[in-house]
Amino acid sequence: MDDVDARLERAIGALLDDRRAGATICPSEAARAVDPQGWRGLVPAARAAAGRLAAAGRVEVTQRGEVVDVATARGPVRVRRRHGGPPAGGSSLGGP
Repeated sequence: MDDVDARLERAIGALLDDRRAGATICPSEAARAVDPQGWRGLVPAARAAAGRLAAAGRVEVTQRGEVVDVATARGPVRVRRRHGGPPAGGSSLGGP
């Protein structure tokens, strides 16, 4: 995992931590937070970061309100805190 991947994971966590319980974010929001000018090019990496966090049990990736595997989901997805799980961001992510 490179620096951009770690920054995207932290951005996902920070965005979720700033939202009310049950709220979702779009992976593109994390991409925008990491690179406001070149965010479009980071969207695939942001989706992958959401997938890594989901695999670690930190978040859930949803589509039309149903939990999905971001690796196989086509179209827009949302990311939310895992129900009953630890906070999505901050030091609980385990990243640098």
